Amino acid sequence: MMQFFLIAAVFLLFYFAPFDSPIVSQSILNGFYLLQEYAREHVLLCLVPAFFIAGTITVMLKKESVLRLLGPNARKMISYPVAAISGGILAVCSCTILPLFGGIYKKGAGIGPATTFLFSGPAINIAAIFLTARVLGWDLGLARLISTITAAILIGLVMEILFQEKGEGGFQVSEKDIDSSKGIIFFILQLGFLIINGVAVDNLVKYFIVIVLGISILLMAILGFEKDKTKQWIFETWDFAKKILPYLFIGVFFAGLLTKLLPQQFVTALLGKNNFLSSLTASVIGMFMYFATLTEVPIVQALMNLGMAKGPTLSLLMAGNSLSLPSMIVITKLFGRKKAFTYFALVVIFSTVFGMVYGVLK
Repeated sequence: MMQFFLIAAVFLLFYFAPFDSPIVSQSILNGFYLLQEYAREHVLLCLVPAFFIAGTITVMLKKESVLRLLGPNARKMISYPVAAISGGILAVCSCTILPLFGGIYKKGAGIGPATTFLFSGPAINIAAIFLTARVLGWDLGLARLISTITAAILIGLVMEILFQEKGEGGFQVSEKDIDSSKGIIFFILQLGFLIINGVAVDNLVKYFIVIVLGISILLMAILGFEKDKTKQWIFETWDFAKKILPYLFIGVFFAGLLTKLLPQQFVTALLGKNNFLSSLTASVIGMFMYFATLTEVPIVQALMNLGMAKGPTLSLLMAGNSLSLPSMIVITKLFGRKKAFTYFALVVIFSTVFGMVYGVLK
């Protein structure tokens, strides 16, 4: 779907623009330049470790224990924070959040934790957070994480208050899993590898720590788990990479075109101020756009280069990952029109408010 829209947009832009025009050739070159920059600076040391972490989460951590905490018998103080952060724990992305959401809602999670999970899941994907921080700045990456988790809990609580659905019965999950302690240690080692790569410390210290962590991860992968589990881990890592990287590269190329073809005055007029109107506009745009996992980062980067302010940037990141026109159709079928449209309105409202607050603070 995302590929179709991006290719169609590029085709229309080039169809109506003369190929001998300098702006067209500059746009194509800029698209390839940005693609090269991402491949060189962000893929090897940021995304590749993140894909391995996603594979670890999928194969070696206890999802069942996490999902059980979203059930109707769980206390709010537990179920809501777990629902808000489980997108990172379960490594969900925009393509997998909807069936997972439908599953936990139908199993009895209740409308509150279910919508909390639905909103935060794709936005706090580990790869997305680290790519945001690395490309757009650690302050924005941290603001995205904190704002998304907080807004997700508030949206879930409001939905539960409005519709009085606390969930009921039938929330059962299987117990199949491996020794979780090994999986947690393996996860922490890889997370440390990813974090150290992005921290500004002395290069000699950084390389030493990275080498030690890398050797530890390799030894644990070979000796710490059964061969089948290690093979499954590698397979899941590759599966994440092949599903996400093509979309990311298309998004990066499109962002390079966008920087040259979209008038700067247009972006500045709509999204160039840290006020309510610009943040609201960004939230509404994000609600209807479809961002495949990670493609929001280069596209937002392009818009920032054209003059989009910090507040609308956060609003776009929050609403854009949580909603899209295709997902809104599915959510309406799962929820019914009244609940779905209430949820859509809450996403726009909270994305706007948090974006506006961040813009004022920055």
